[in-house]
Amino acid sequence: MNRKKIILSVCLLLTVLCATAENYPYRSDVLWVTVPNHADWLYKTGEQATVEVQFYKYGIPQDGVIVSYAIGGDMMVSADTNGAVKLNKGKAVIPIGTMKQPGFRDCRLKATVDGKTYTHHVKVGFSPEQLRPYTAMPTDFLDFWEKAKAEQAEFPLKYTRQYVEQYSTDKVDCYLVKLELNKRGQCIYGYLSYPKAKGKYPVVLCPPGAGIKTIKEPLRRKYYPEEGFIRFEIEIHGLNPEMSSEAFREISAAFNGRENGYLTNGLDSRDNYYMKRVYLACVRSIDLLTSLPEWDGKNVIVQGGSQGGALALVTAGLDKRVTACVANHPALSDMAGYKAGRAGGYPHLYRQSVDMDTPEKLRTLSYYDVVNFAKQIKADTYLTWGFNDDVCPPTTSYIVYNVLNCPKEALITPINEHWTSEDTEYGHLLWMKKQLK
Repeated sequence: MNRKKIILSVCLLLTVLCATAENYPYRSDVLWVTVPNHADWLYKTGEQATVEVQFYKYGIPQDGVIVSYAIGGDMMVSADTNGAVKLNKGKAVIPIGTMKQPGFRDCRLKATVDGKTYTHHVKVGFSPEQLRPYTAMPTDFLDFWEKAKAEQAEFPLKYTRQYVEQYSTDKVDCYLVKLELNKRGQCIYGYLSYPKAKGKYPVVLCPPGAGIKTIKEPLRRKYYPEEGFIRFEIEIHGLNPEMSSEAFREISAAFNGRENGYLTNGLDSRDNYYMKRVYLACVRSIDLLTSLPEWDGKNVIVQGGSQGGALALVTAGLDKRVTACVANHPALSDMAGYKAGRAGGYPHLYRQSVDMDTPEKLRTLSYYDVVNFAKQIKADTYLTWGFNDDVCPPTTSYIVYNVLNCPKEALITPINEHWTSEDTEYGHLLWMKKQLK
């Protein structure tokens, strides 16, 4: 090996080491550690909870630092308890209190060291397995959706697909699909990834998280087609994912602001609400997947996180062809829960808003709330969520899990905020393999 190649190899090695050897938390001088006195962070209603708080800077326990705290219900605007503790050898114990009703308490922490303020929080649960939805199911819920599906079924399945070389490999063929939804010309796009080897395979529909944005790098989940699954990762707005990032930012700024976001578009009418087309687009995506000659004829799986987790559950509830469902921290769940004096689901329409609190909007949301679809699911279902999530709070994830009347499993990761690890993501695939028929 010549000298230039040796130097290049050393540089590449150092780059890899620097990328993988970062400290936890990522490039931060400080570390918060919170240790509830119940290892699983769970208590029965009426039990008293405490949390040991530890605070380090440069890995050194910060003795004598004052940590202030504010404690209240999950996602509640105001705290009901405030106080402060002084760290002794970097540690102190904070009394969290208890709850008479099932739910979560959130302890928000603040410390100032060397003129800079640092924050953290920890949520603990009280009999959350007893949580039930505030949202009621309309008496004509099933009829409404059966009629909507029947109307869509009158429009023939139409789509185009184009080979995408940059997302294809020696093991994977990837196509950009444009899927038509109705005679009005509305559509969605998605990347359809196949195993390159000829054969019959399970199909997986992957709806997106919230927002108006491109589809993330399809190759980041290439292990699906590499390990024998056909995967269809979609967007929901009819925007070609190959547009520039700048174009997506401009569209989002123009049509997804607080005053005109798609999750409130048409909310006064169950027939005109934006998400009706989105939910039906997921069913039409199943139409496409089950029409493929490479489908194994048996296994239809839906998988997603946040809004994507909501759409996975909705699709499993709407479409009996679905045989397995995976969802992490699902959004759109018991959205009106704030009216019961506790956390409601993303997009938190009732947390502080007065404009949303009308009979018409509440009625419409009841036809679109995940909890009412979850009750219809018969497929094997796997949910995962964290406690420290302020986007899709644990209160609503528990509510969804509690109403499921199907074979179900849960992976609960208390420390997680609104994210899942790569191990958890790959674990979804491993779980799917176990459910194959």
